[in-house]
Amino acid sequence: MIAALTGLTALITYATGFTHTDAGVVAVIRDGGPLDESGIRQVLNPATGPTWTGFWSTAHTYPAQQRIYTITSDAKRATTLGVDEVIVPTGDGVNVGVEGTLYFTLNLDHETLKAFDDRYGTRTYIGEDDDMLYAWDGDEGWSAFFGQAVRPVIYNTLRVQLGALRCQELVPTCAFLNGADTPEPSTGLANLARVQSGVNASLEREIQAMLGGPYLTGFRFNLVRITLPGEVQQSITTAQGAQAGIREAEAKAEQAEIDGRALVSSAEAEAEANRARQKGYQACPACVEIDKIRALPDGITVYAPGNPDGVDASGK
Repeated sequence: MIAALTGLTALITYATGFTHTDAGVVAVIRDGGPLDESGIRQVLNPATGPTWTGFWSTAHTYPAQQRIYTITSDAKRATTLGVDEVIVPTGDGVNVGVEGTLYFTLNLDHETLKAFDDRYGTRTYIGEDDDMLYAWDGDEGWSAFFGQAVRPVIYNTLRVQLGALRCQELVPTCAFLNGADTPEPSTGLANLARVQSGVNASLEREIQAMLGGPYLTGFRFNLVRITLPGEVQQSITTAQGAQAGIREAEAKAEQAEIDGRALVSSAEAEAEANRARQKGYQACPACVEIDKIRALPDGITVYAPGNPDGVDASGK
């Protein structure tokens, strides 16, 4: 019985000296025996079968596949980092929201991985529930590391790129905030492409400089859109309504002026016609009586103003 228990214990102990990796992770193995110094023993590539890594060794597993970091205020599109919309000021001081997606991978070169584990795999980071996690503690641990070590660099890069442009160069309706009657010709799409190119040109370099090595690589940022906080959008909507009211009032005033000019012109034409008619009457006194007869209502056959004999107005 003792021999059997001893053999079983030895077998279990021996079995714990083997480590394997799944297809999506890479493992940095650290010695963990009582006589070891916890140094890095080896690196196991993704999808490695059971490999002898020594008794009581520790496997620090990191994501080997491309990682996706989504910047958004939409909880349905958020990643494990949660709802994470970046708010930065434009060159004219308007806070705008940035939504986009960042793609990158962990550098799988063995020596680089060893250096990364020495620098970032031996310390803890604050998780969402205030738990202290290692970068190799699953998705939560990796997200905690990323949020504290990498995300601030992303924020700063976006702040620099967007700070070089005015709000209306990104969102044309921002022109209403400055009292404009109408938005400027839209160059928003071209400027969004400019921001995206600027981020892609500098982000990888800045992150690697901050981390102290090329531990993360293959960065590609896709800018989805620029959003306006609710209070800013409300201000624009109010300004648009005011401008619409002004334009309506101006249109009514202009129409009234046109109508007034038409009325004056009509009165002047009538006066001119009366003057011409008066000159004609002076030249032809009989024409006065003729026009009077023509102006009589239908059915009147005798016109006798002060004349007892009257004048036949029927034309008979």
